[in-house]
Amino acid sequence: MKKVGVAILGLGVVGGGTYKILTEHKEFYKKNHGVEITVESVLETNRQRALELGVDESKICNNVAEICSNPEVDIVVEVIGGVEPAKSFVIAALNSGKSVVTSNKELFCKYSHEIEKIAKKNGVGLFYEATCVGGVPVIRTLLDSLQGNKITSMMGIINGTTNYILTKMSECGSPYGEVLKEAQKLGYAEADSTADVEGYDAAYKLSILSSLSFHTKIPYTEIYREGIKDINNADIVYGKQLGYVLKLLAIGKNGENGIEVRVHPTFIKSSHPLAGVNDSYNAVYITGDSVEDVMLYGRGAGAMPTGSAIVGDIIYCATHPTHNYSTFKNTEKADPATKFVKNFESAYYIRLSAEDKAGVLAKVTSLLSKYSISVSQVNQENCGTAGTAPIILITHITKENNVKKAVADINATGFAKVENYIRVVS
Repeated sequence: MKKVGVAILGLGVVGGGTYKILTEHKEFYKKNHGVEITVESVLETNRQRALELGVDESKICNNVAEICSNPEVDIVVEVIGGVEPAKSFVIAALNSGKSVVTSNKELFCKYSHEIEKIAKKNGVGLFYEATCVGGVPVIRTLLDSLQGNKITSMMGIINGTTNYILTKMSECGSPYGEVLKEAQKLGYAEADSTADVEGYDAAYKLSILSSLSFHTKIPYTEIYREGIKDINNADIVYGKQLGYVLKLLAIGKNGENGIEVRVHPTFIKSSHPLAGVNDSYNAVYITGDSVEDVMLYGRGAGAMPTGSAIVGDIIYCATHPTHNYSTFKNTEKADPATKFVKNFESAYYIRLSAEDKAGVLAKVTSLLSKYSISVSQVNQENCGTAGTAPIILITHITKENNVKKAVADINATGFAKVENYIRVVS
């Protein structure tokens, strides 16, 4: 029976979950996969934490050099997070001839071009299922199940923190700040929630997933990014009235005019499968030219779901003698031949505060028509501040830049103000 030694760098939430799965399921893996996996070493500064998890004291290391020089270690698991020292540790492990499994989406997104080159040079594997969507096997699906398709689009809820916040705002009517504090108390959001609520985390993941889907490097710097901090409860309520649910979506499309990649709050029809993905759950909705639509759904974070993805990579690495790398030229910047669509098309929800006078709506729609924007739905409310009334519009599909110009023109009129505008997916 094949024996494989594993080292885990960091025993935090995910590292601890990975250690637990590997130790508790050791006999299961021997019986069903024909491989004996043993945790030979851990790198953890909090020795008490390691001991409480059941790690033998002799296997607790103080520096990565001990792990790299250990001949019993075949696979190194990096779950530290951030760029440094994680990047240096991964490079050291690869250069010592050990395969690496990582859950570090920021590191992989920004530096996969460097670390994959080193992995190739040393003939070792680099696995990263756990970087995207927790325990949902989206990367393996793209690499090993949907490779017979040309992926035309992917759309997903790929950040659990923002999905939890938007779900609670919708269900309870609580304001953004209050729900964020609740999410932090429950451990769904970090004390510094910037990466989540401003869309960076989702952009890193979309960079990885869209590169795999479209077979060309999609740097995260090419992704349009907008977070949820400006979402108002009024928008959620009005959206519901019109049959929409608000989600932070990561969207990638590969069309005739090029590739568009964007992360932003989006109203989605309540009948769409993604509309029912709530709390910290994640889902990715993929469209291929042969398979048509596929949706993958599950826990997007957490010790055991993410640990499940990591252990899946460990077993895959242990049972596959050869290693595969990117199907595209993995460079820091996009291939010059890759075209990006910046002025993308979408329908839009527009919420205005307008003078409560006859003819104002006609003036607004006239300004919209100046930029070839037509309206499909209108909801004009009677309530508002003295002398004003809310007007809610849903447009037909139009161009992003046209909407921005129209919003600027409306705000300059004095008789109406655009309070918010949000993209819409039917």
